[in-house]
Amino acid sequence: MGRVIRGQRKGHGSIFKSHTKHRKGAVSLRTLDYAERNGYVKGVIKEIIHDPGRGAPLAVVQFRSPYSYKVEKKLFACAEGMYTGQFVYCGKKAQLVVGNVLPVSEMPEGTVVCNLEHRQGNGGTIARASGDYCTIMTQDADAGKTRIKMPSGARKTISNKCRAMVGLIAGGGRIDKPMLKAGTAFHKYKAKRNEWPIVRGVCMNPVEHPFGGGNHQHIGKPSTVRGDKAHGRKVGLIAARRTGRLRGGKATQALAEKAKEKK
Repeated sequence: MGRVIRGQRKGHGSIFKSHTKHRKGAVSLRTLDYAERNGYVKGVIKEIIHDPGRGAPLAVVQFRSPYSYKVEKKLFACAEGMYTGQFVYCGKKAQLVVGNVLPVSEMPEGTVVCNLEHRQGNGGTIARASGDYCTIMTQDADAGKTRIKMPSGARKTISNKCRAMVGLIAGGGRIDKPMLKAGTAFHKYKAKRNEWPIVRGVCMNPVEHPFGGGNHQHIGKPSTVRGDKAHGRKVGLIAARRTGRLRGGKATQALAEKAKEKK
């Protein structure tokens, strides 16, 4: 019987938990209320801060509660061009200005958005990493649906009542700068979680990994594995629909799709 492999140990938590001690808080849009559904709410950006383990800066936005005498503070993932002291408007009747939050039904086709909800009122879950954005492709007002292009290039249809922030997330181009040395990667992942360095399975012993052992570093068996295999065996390409490079007609189709996306 082999050892409990790394993939199994990660599920237990322990040393593999996220490093959240210094993080600034949950990032989401305002809770959807009557004021946003029918008009707008005005807020002001108090400061722009760094969140450890996140590439994008955060904006601390202060709103006056429309229902009681109090101040509400929210953390937004910053759109590029936001600044301290800027007024931010959230609601159906807000203007189409970078940093404002409004339903996608109020935005024309071709608008670049971020912090997009995939269900109405869930606070924004799509396009929140640095430099990410979605593009509004088509509007179907009769069906109440909007088709958007995701950061990956995939298309998705969502309800046109979902809200989004106008603009793209700040901090873009972060991955263009090379790491150059292992120390940089060490500090990057130290703020995130225990996931670096990654030891290859083929350089382990047979007791520690299904791909370990042998007189040369080689897998020695198919790297694809069934989805219902035992956890100690589930390594490599799990439940792969297809493997290998695209050839023939599929390759031509993929190139055509890439060209379409560039347009």
